[in-house]
Amino acid sequence: MNNNTQGAVALLGRILLAALFLASGLGKLAAAGATQAYIASVGIPFPVLAYIAAIVLEVGAGLLLLGGYRTRVAAIALAGYCVLTAVLFHSNLADQNQAIHLLKDIAIAGGLLQLAAFGAGRFSLDGRYGPSIRSTK
Repeated sequence: MNNNTQGAVALLGRILLAALFLASGLGKLAAAGATQAYIASVGIPFPVLAYIAAIVLEVGAGLLLLGGYRTRVAAIALAGYCVLTAVLFHSNLADQNQAIHLLKDIAIAGGLLQLAAFGAGRFSLDGRYGPSIRSTK
């Protein structure tokens, strides 16, 4: 695979991963009460704070992935989030639907770890300016 093709594939992968988190975060914004009630139903303390943290992480890190900025940090944070949500919300393995969601979340975490390991690719802010963009004052 040549550099342009590899960069385009990396970009597409980032877009697809970012879309998942952005849609989820925006969905949580649209259904704040229901989301907070669901968080509380699994016994997570301070559901409002957990709700806010989830939105900040999903939307914030999702945007970072989309632009390819601080991609490794965003990918690691989202991978941890995926594992945490898998365990907290999908641990009833007797329910086949929950087991599938748990495996899906673990697989997404695996893809994010690949992104963390290999970076954002050529068509990204990280690829254009390096892993950290500095001010040009």
